[in-house]
Amino acid sequence: MKKIVLFASGSGSNVENIVQFFQDKQNVSIAAVLTNKRDAKVLDRCNKLNINGLYFNRTAFYKTNCVLGILESLQPDLIVLAGFLWKIPENMIQKYPSQIINIHPALLPKYGGKGMYGMRVHEAVKNNGDSESGITIHYVNENYDEGAIIYQVKTKIVADDTPETIAQKVHELEYEHFPKVLAKLLA
Repeated sequence: MKKIVLFASGSGSNVENIVQFFQDKQNVSIAAVLTNKRDAKVLDRCNKLNINGLYFNRTAFYKTNCVLGILESLQPDLIVLAGFLWKIPENMIQKYPSQIINIHPALLPKYGGKGMYGMRVHEAVKNNGDSESGITIHYVNENYDEGAIIYQVKTKIVADDTPETIAQKVHELEYEHFPKVLAKLLA
């Protein structure tokens, strides 16, 4: 049985999509969802989906081995960042090399780095007049959005697209491709 641990900071729509994708797969389980926000909507989704949801604070993540200890006890095959906004500590990257996966709502290396997430990315795509955007699924290293790229897929951007319609196109790509790529990595 392969195990996934998910990290999320927000509503958890990608978390729910991944959980539902793997629900009927006998060889993969979602061991837990960890979040850095006490009031994150992802915790409500965890309750609804009957998945363990755990909150941790900045001290537990960066100044102690508390979160690392939780991961060690869960023994994940993959650690998946699904809308998780904090930089992963180096001790975690060293413990789980090539096992921490992130999804970014743009075609890296464009629009990556600290502070580039969510609508900020889609506004930058629109403001720069790009003709395409997409998603990048990549390994996590010590720098924001600089790990080796695993998979990219594009969508066309037309002149009358708004940041909101770009976001919708990108979300559709995330929901379609992210779980499939994770399944391939676990195979």
